[in-house]
Amino acid sequence: MTDLVRYRNIWQVSYPIILGGVAQNIVNVTDTAFLGRVNLVALGAAGNAGIFYFVLMVVGLGFSIGCQIIMGRRNGEKNYAVIGELFSQGMIFLLPLALLLFFFVQFVSPLILAQVTASPDILAASNEYLGFRSYGILFAFANFIFIAFYTGITKTKVLTYATFLQAGVNVILDYALIFGHFGLPEMGIKGAALASVFSELTALGFFLYYSRYRINYKQYALFQWVGLKGKKVYKLVKVSSPVMLQNFIALGAWLVFFMIVEQMGEKELAASHIVRSIYMVLMIPLFGFSSATSTLVSNLIGEGAISMVSTLVKRIMFLSLTCTLVFLPVILLFPDQMSGIYTNDPSLIKACRPVLYVISAAMFLFSVAYVSFSAVVGTGKTKISLLIEFISISIYLLGAYWIAVVSDASLPLAWMSEFIYFGLMGGLASLYLKFGNWKSTVL
Repeated sequence: MTDLVRYRNIWQVSYPIILGGVAQNIVNVTDTAFLGRVNLVALGAAGNAGIFYFVLMVVGLGFSIGCQIIMGRRNGEKNYAVIGELFSQGMIFLLPLALLLFFFVQFVSPLILAQVTASPDILAASNEYLGFRSYGILFAFANFIFIAFYTGITKTKVLTYATFLQAGVNVILDYALIFGHFGLPEMGIKGAALASVFSELTALGFFLYYSRYRINYKQYALFQWVGLKGKKVYKLVKVSSPVMLQNFIALGAWLVFFMIVEQMGEKELAASHIVRSIYMVLMIPLFGFSSATSTLVSNLIGEGAISMVSTLVKRIMFLSLTCTLVFLPVILLFPDQMSGIYTNDPSLIKACRPVLYVISAAMFLFSVAYVSFSAVVGTGKTKISLLIEFISISIYLLGAYWIAVVSDASLPLAWMSEFIYFGLMGGLASLYLKFGNWKSTVL
């Protein structure tokens, strides 16, 4: 049995990503908690604008996942020198894309948000946030390619260090810039955006230092300028573009969902963003296991151990479900206390409570569905994963709109649409892994 499918190895690859997720969500929780004490408009605006920003970010993230899959395949083949070349070509592609998206956010996003935002106050605050937040795009995209490199070669511990450093800087600057401490100006929502920019720059500096002085970068031919190689970039884009579009659709749907919720009222929107923040904390282990699934499946195929993929997926599902069972009782037993971290408004805490029960139940389905879906991505059949995402998202949004707007149902019922999404995603991915033609995929 290859070591890649052993529980110990799965955990060694997964837990640094999970810890990195913990650190990243410290940022999300801090932003939401601090802004929740500014006012409801700041909380809702930063939530919607943040999702809009990450809709654009997932274009770069999707490309880096494609890079990660191919790097993982080369790592499984022990073709290490090619990995550095993939790293260089990925960076050459991502940095101009980041510059293009920066100008898009500066000049086009206000026009888009004006068409989809009902509240003038939330619109004005969202534009303020994005005006500052967009300066971090270049740093974020450079970080993506480093994350792809270290995940692809299964040396994920560095991600923990980088993300905790980033989180620490963000929390300190959030406190200083939102409320005006340590002699810095009180900037409110703009301070939250600026803190995120500086934290991303800090993470990039750490990645550069670690890669130059703490690993054998020559083994991977890292930092060797080879110039633009069209065929290499084309292969990266061919594998990555469906993932880029898939992630764009997935997070875009998340944004549409919150736009639907905004039609229900500012309080419903604020409550939903509080729940979203808690939801993201619950998802931390699942995202860690799903990222490990993609890279380990790709490494297994590179080693020629295709018959072990099914065993790997089942074991990761078991670990994912176990982590869900460990953390959910905290939410189920103390829902008001969890919401109280973000707000001291009793009516808002009350509005969050039934929604937290809904997402707690949805997590069980998510913990299985997303692992299956990530395994499909790891096989390199990214067009299939895009199709699965598109079908699931389309039906999910139709269901959410019908429940929230057409039926004028309550907020908890609107969140029940999560079951539609994960049920379809998990079912379609599992069917493809069992019956689909993925075993002969060449990258």
